[in-house]
Amino acid sequence: MYQTDMYEGMLAETVTMLGASGDVINAYFARPLGPGPFPGVVLIHHLPGWDEWYREATRRFAHHGYSALSPNLYFRDGHGTPEDVAAKVRAAGGEPDDQVVGDVGGAMRYLRSLPYINGKVGVFGTCSGGRHAYLTACRAKGFDAAVDCWGGRVVMSREELTPKQPVAPIDYTKDLSCPLLGLFGEEDKGPTPEQVTRHEEELKKCGKTYEFHMYPNAGHGFFYYDRPAYRQQQAVDGWQKVFVFFQKHLG
Repeated sequence: MYQTDMYEGMLAETVTMLGASGDVINAYFARPLGPGPFPGVVLIHHLPGWDEWYREATRRFAHHGYSALSPNLYFRDGHGTPEDVAAKVRAAGGEPDDQVVGDVGGAMRYLRSLPYINGKVGVFGTCSGGRHAYLTACRAKGFDAAVDCWGGRVVMSREELTPKQPVAPIDYTKDLSCPLLGLFGEEDKGPTPEQVTRHEEELKKCGKTYEFHMYPNAGHGFFYYDRPAYRQQQAVDGWQKVFVFFQKHLG
């Protein structure tokens, strides 16, 4: 709760970290000033790229008391505007799932190495990043909570599988190692409400701790204030649910 006489300060900067296969990649890091301890959170950017929205989201988590790190999953594909790099990645069919899991796991280890972390680290992602958040929470041990915002292609048909995405994330559900929050829109085409229901059924079957929220009058990307998909009421409520969930599980 804010008080008008409280001290607030933040450090935000680009850093380097070890990703998959020991590759050095860059990342955007933000944390509150002060001794901590602070919980950590890894932010996985969406397919539109490692962009300004994700810089702002990283600082938003720091503002709320988290040490937050957003790795550049497209580092190996060259540099330029986020839009140009993302177009190149999209044309190539995205990044390999194994590489993403390695990069996100490296980001978690980076946060855990910091002396002011409270011992808890969560993972958050939207769009393809939501899919990657779920995939990594299943495959990389060490996360204490995961947030999947409208992650598509968690449920995949056999025809949708590719050499870069050889296994549907839903098939790893039995290995999910932390509580999960999912936020979705009723008007989304990927994931569809039917796919979200299928995912929920698998979580129940495997006895996992989760909570899903399906928002009416919202589609894909309803947090993005700079896009036509933005839905103010649903986004405000969704952000509140994210912070309540992480407060419960990360402290």
